[in-house]
Amino acid sequence: MSKEPKIIIKNVNFFYGKKRVIHNLNLEIPSNEIIAVFGPANSGITTLLRSINRLCDMDDNAWLDGEILMDGKSIYAPDVNVTELRRKAGMVFEVPTPLPISIFDNIAYGPRLSGRKNKRELAEIVEKSLRKAALWDEVKDRLSISGMSLSGGQQQRLCIARVLALEPEIILLDRACSGLDPISTAKIEESLIQLKEQFTIIIAPHNVQQAGRVCDRAVFMLMGHLIEEGKKTEVFMNPKDQRTSDYITGKFG
Repeated sequence: MSKEPKIIIKNVNFFYGKKRVIHNLNLEIPSNEIIAVFGPANSGITTLLRSINRLCDMDDNAWLDGEILMDGKSIYAPDVNVTELRRKAGMVFEVPTPLPISIFDNIAYGPRLSGRKNKRELAEIVEKSLRKAALWDEVKDRLSISGMSLSGGQQQRLCIARVLALEPEIILLDRACSGLDPISTAKIEESLIQLKEQFTIIIAPHNVQQAGRVCDRAVFMLMGHLIEEGKKTEVFMNPKDQRTSDYITGKFG
């Protein structure tokens, strides 16, 4: 028996002013899988990720036509608590953005804002989140140092841990490994594969190779259009559209 999709995107068009950057997008995203949305620049991928947790709301010139459902409910319905939506669908950006405070406080910041004050509980949340992000063993003896003092790869895993501390259901990663060395990238990819047991993960990978390594399903977008989507093996090994094949094999992009 198939499970209900975690996210359903119906007839979505997205505009910045009069410019349409996503065209008639229809897509279903299952729970507990890694979905890689890939394509060349200006394909609308970042906009898609930002629309799923309504970060695009911060741009007065941006607007969406269509519907995005999460657990069967429209995320653009008038009664939706946007703060709660962004907790449920946490986003990690291309450039790591640790707060200029200690490693511990970086992770505890969100839970404290939501009313959790017990020191023991916060310590458990910090350890659990850092373990899930594969960073605990590297920082457990220096949680009081600034998160800004970590390496780029460690900062990115700290940002992932900060999202995990809020107990999301969906993790959105926008080219989160693009500036990292291969070892740091491998650690994050290993973490993601383990995390999908608990979360739905949507990643804009920094290259086609990363998409092939980590995802269960692949979505190829080009100039705001969905060109092809399906299981990883289908899209990468036997693409139905010539444009998908050309992009994967490096003929453009």
